[in-house]
Amino acid sequence: MLKINNIHAHIDEKSILKGINLDIKPGEVHAIMGPNGSGKSTLASVIAGKEDYEIEKGTILFEGEDISELSVEERAHKGVFLSFQYPVEIPGVTVTNFIKTALNETRKAKGLEDMPASEMLKSIREKAELLEIDRKFLSRSLNEGFSGGEKKRNEIFQMAMLEPKLAILDETDSGLDIDALRIVANGVNKLKTKDNATLVITHYQRLLDYIVPDYVHVLYDGKIVKSGGKELAFELEEKGYDWIKQEANQKA
Repeated sequence: MLKINNIHAHIDEKSILKGINLDIKPGEVHAIMGPNGSGKSTLASVIAGKEDYEIEKGTILFEGEDISELSVEERAHKGVFLSFQYPVEIPGVTVTNFIKTALNETRKAKGLEDMPASEMLKSIREKAELLEIDRKFLSRSLNEGFSGGEKKRNEIFQMAMLEPKLAILDETDSGLDIDALRIVANGVNKLKTKDNATLVITHYQRLLDYIVPDYVHVLYDGKIVKSGGKELAFELEEKGYDWIKQEANQKA
């Protein structure tokens, strides 16, 4: 589904990614872990197509198509979803209206007509129930006055409605208490199918107690320096990142 080949990227002439290779197949959950400043959020942004970052070389293939030059919107319409670490507030635009607009824009890009209102309402109710979202929440302005847990739950609700092929969760566990973490993770797990894939970016192993990855990759100094199964996350929790740094420096 997603194949990243030797991606190098920078921002403001500062090199961040220094040769990333990653292959994600349908039905898989991959986790990216690493210390602060290692390039985790940059990788998420580069995959999603954020314009702040410039790709120096390498390719990003999504379902066999090179999407390296596509805009954020074009990638989203093809099925790439990014859950932001710090979602923005949009006063005056309700959660429901935002979802309607986003969903119909995606349908329009695929040559489809707007979703009928009755079908839209039914889908919104089903997905809200799935994620334990109160209906009053849907009439609030997007992210305005939301707690950290509400913002993250709303991101997962958007993901549920848009049904992306690839969901990138950038530090979704940041600032969440254990109850909010459980609800968000349960929502992600319920949305998993054999046809979609998830890339989870996190500092901590605790999220991976709930969203169990098939593969864990450790990012350090702009490179993936170690990959393994879910047991690698436990090893990182136990040893910290110092041993990874030592290994990476020895290889260098």
